[in-house]
Amino acid sequence: MAGLAVSIDHVATLREERKIGIPDPVTAAAIVELAGANGVVVHLREDRRRIRDRDVRILRETIQTKFVLEMAATPEMVGIAMEIKPDVVTLVPERRDELTTEGGLDLHLQKDVVSDTVQTLQKGGLPVSVFVDPDLDQIKLAHRINADFVEIHTGIFCDADTQKRRAEAFDDIVNSAKLAHKLKLGINAGRGLGYQTINAFKGLSEIDEFIIGHSITASAVIVGLERAVREMIALIKEL
Repeated sequence: MAGLAVSIDHVATLREERKIGIPDPVTAAAIVELAGANGVVVHLREDRRRIRDRDVRILRETIQTKFVLEMAATPEMVGIAMEIKPDVVTLVPERRDELTTEGGLDLHLQKDVVSDTVQTLQKGGLPVSVFVDPDLDQIKLAHRINADFVEIHTGIFCDADTQKRRAEAFDDIVNSAKLAHKLKLGINAGRGLGYQTINAFKGLSEIDEFIIGHSITASAVIVGLERAVREMIALIKEL
């Protein structure tokens, strides 16, 4: 069965609305783990718009499952990762004008920078995932730069506005996952996944873990965080 790692970035989004310290992502991480998630994910952005350095340091001390740090491939972030020692680093693209990560790394354009970052982090003992679009060339390049995992961008599928586009996007995810599995890459999938869209992945056994944040946080506002996580885990168990 695939696992679930929960992104708690949007807990920090709520906190930053009032900047009074609540809700605390550290508390949220503990609840996520108690609810049965396999890991906790945060994205430390250059502008610190959500997650802060303080959060990352405390989370490293308190998370008992798996701590995944998403970050850009920059010297500053490499330094922080080498100090904090998360269980996995996921390299993601980052633009200041985006609301959230909107697409995968372009390994054609960024191959050298990403490759150097992967090597540096791995030499420091850190497994590395690269966040890429569901594209066979991107999967091949991820393998070529010796990434340990790929995280396949599922947002194109989740946001598709016609049945035809959704089917095409899902075919791309399936083909990418199967190629990554053949190349012996670890396979995660995330962005935009929710309680309805997760059902489409039934039978796609190549995926090791789903990374889900916004939909769980949104549900938590209504039913509570522990229940929101447990309900998502129950759906994943049926896949």
